[in-house]
Amino acid sequence: MSTAEHEKGAVRETPDRYGAFPRLTPEQLEDLSAHGERRRTAEGEVLYREGEPFREFLVILSGTVEILSDQGGPDERTVAVHGPGRFLGELGLLEGQAAFNTAVVREAGEILAVPVERQRALVGSDPVLGDLILRAYLGRRYLLIGLGAGFRILGSCYSRDTLRLREFAARNRLPHRWVDLERDKEAEALLRRFAIRPEETPVVLWQGERLLRNPSNAELARLIGLPAPAPAPSAENERCEVMVVGAGPAGLAAAVYGASDGLTTVTVDAVATGGQAATSSRIENYLGFPSGISGGELIERAVLQAHKFGARLMVPAEVSALTPQDDEYIVTFTDGSRARAGAVVLASGVRYRRLEVPGIDRLEGISVYYAATVHEAGLCRADPVAVVGGGNSAGQAALFLAQHASGVHLLVRGGDLNADMSRYLVDQVEQHPKIEVLLHTEVRGVAGEEQLESLTVEDNTSKERRELQAAALFVFIGARPRTEWLKGVLALDERGFVLTGADAGAVADTNRWASLGRDPMLLETTLPGVFAAGDVRSGSVKRVASATGEGAMAIRLVHEHRERKGNLVTVGPEGRRPEAGGPVSSR
Repeated sequence: MSTAEHEKGAVRETPDRYGAFPRLTPEQLEDLSAHGERRRTAEGEVLYREGEPFREFLVILSGTVEILSDQGGPDERTVAVHGPGRFLGELGLLEGQAAFNTAVVREAGEILAVPVERQRALVGSDPVLGDLILRAYLGRRYLLIGLGAGFRILGSCYSRDTLRLREFAARNRLPHRWVDLERDKEAEALLRRFAIRPEETPVVLWQGERLLRNPSNAELARLIGLPAPAPAPSAENERCEVMVVGAGPAGLAAAVYGASDGLTTVTVDAVATGGQAATSSRIENYLGFPSGISGGELIERAVLQAHKFGARLMVPAEVSALTPQDDEYIVTFTDGSRARAGAVVLASGVRYRRLEVPGIDRLEGISVYYAATVHEAGLCRADPVAVVGGGNSAGQAALFLAQHASGVHLLVRGGDLNADMSRYLVDQVEQHPKIEVLLHTEVRGVAGEEQLESLTVEDNTSKERRELQAAALFVFIGARPRTEWLKGVLALDERGFVLTGADAGAVADTNRWASLGRDPMLLETTLPGVFAAGDVRSGSVKRVASATGEGAMAIRLVHEHRERKGNLVTVGPEGRRPEAGGPVSSR
């Protein structure tokens, strides 16, 4: 919107085409009024500012409010204009992050201001209002990501640190824009403006003047308000009843059920909440979502649910050691900080295997990816791309990328797409006009100087080779567990997955377990009180629903461990086992 339009007073409300800008009903406004205060507004008043934490949930009762990105900067633009009945804010308000835009009053009127903490409680207690706000906030977050709002990452496409920062921002679903040092015309002007030498990049720029030179992930997290751990807490000062390592579906389920049962629960992750599930464009076989749900939305809902029950989530926080001490465990992080936990749930998931092809290293993060999110899809534009893999992740990625690319080559090493992919996905993939399925096909070479231009592929039956045009390559060829730090601490199988239950009991130290009078429980490892859930567990079913179920089950077994009764059931005074953790049922 232009300055002239502001001066003339012609402020038009942004239409709600995608459910991101709904209007509250009179009944909902009346209910909210009991929790907040009415306040008059003046033209030009700033209600909240980009880079500062949200303090209030604001509803417009009269007048209009304009939402601006990069307010006062060279890239200032209007994100939306809201009128009476609409509410302000976006996902950062619910998750404790800083605002990624600025709200300015354009027509004076009146607002209803509800303190943020009270609003978060209302979202959890009122399912109708909560779902309306959550869907709107998710829509607004993705709108901001699409606009390139938020902070800027200035760095070379050939820099590993640039790739690290871009991955951290994308995996945490943070609005940002990458300014390529080699290709973007804006880069040179920014270097001069902030007196940055090229060798000092990558840098993070926010709010026009805030600058971080090659920050760590934790420093970037603190900049935008993510709950990263404070530097070096001592084991004596930091104690929780349950420490969950990993914030994918299994870890988040453990966080929700642990906190709802009244246990002090801390969940940590080295990169982001969501794990591999958050990179899925659509999950269609998850119970309760017949039309499917994106991995990002599922994870955001789980994060909010964990916060609702009081779980503490820390990202990024990478665990480096686990040490038994006095029937509890000392968890050590890579920054040297430590925490004490009564029980530990290992839910660190897996990472996709790298494709071993000559010359591919230099293209990773530039046009070779191991995830297919909105971020990567936006870089494809209308070019053809290739996906390697024959499982559900590869099928979901191919369908998602077909919405953005001119065509998708799905390269499958085996001869049957049904071998590792769900039937519903096979049907969609085979029927999609933009997807070409190439069976018995493996990548043998990549071509392109600054980015991928083509692939050399081979038919592994006939050994015939040919060239495929592709501007990007997405790899989903199996995974390996994140258990390097557990070697020598507890028992792993030959592939590095954590042994549990009877398998753990067969190799466990009998002296350690004799005093407990029991063997390892179903999800328990060779260490009492240390459980494994989800993809990291040996023998687990590699599905989101299964991981979620195991995360919840792990908390039930934590209670059994705490009672020191193994699988015996403690009978209460009324002849039944009492619910652990108070009024919220863990069923």
